[in-house]
Amino acid sequence: MRLFRPKYTEFSDEQLMLQLSGGQKGAFDELYKRYASLMLSYFNRMLWRDREKAEDFMHDLFAKIIKDPTVFDTTKNFKTWFYSVANNMCKNEYKKMEVRKGTSNGLDQHFTLSDQSSNVFNEVHDQFFLQAFELSLNELDEKHAVVFKMRHLDGLSIKEIAEIIEINEGTVKSRLFNATKKMAENLKEFNPIEL
Repeated sequence: MRLFRPKYTEFSDEQLMLQLSGGQKGAFDELYKRYASLMLSYFNRMLWRDREKAEDFMHDLFAKIIKDPTVFDTTKNFKTWFYSVANNMCKNEYKKMEVRKGTSNGLDQHFTLSDQSSNVFNEVHDQFFLQAFELSLNELDEKHAVVFKMRHLDGLSIKEIAEIIEINEGTVKSRLFNATKKMAENLKEFNPIEL
């Protein structure tokens, strides 16, 4: 007699969480395939491009759903819930960093040097743009920065962002507009159209 093995690739995220609650390891493996790289990218962007920290946070996030998959309400949207949990983890880290801020030695811990040697002019221009972009993003207050990152760096919809940070869609649009306007003003020197 042959046992039936579910084809997890055909399951919705919510169905996978139901399976995981029932102890099905294959359901977790499928969720991991779907979300690991997305979550790693998300944490990397939200946590100052600290790859090691991003990996730790990504693994902690998946550990949470392994430890207790029943914390997810399967009548809700999994993707929105998962990003909400990730967003709350980042908020907690921001709070910890604020406490530690007074002990900084003044060195920028998030500055990285490029080791590519292709086109020096473009490389320098790109490095200046990235630095200016990061500085501009850091000038935004947290509520505007989070919305900007979720929309433009993570590709989430207005509706998804509203659900994740628990505000209405109009507020998301307003914050996004203001953040984008400020970013554009700060980065106008990099606009090749303007002379």
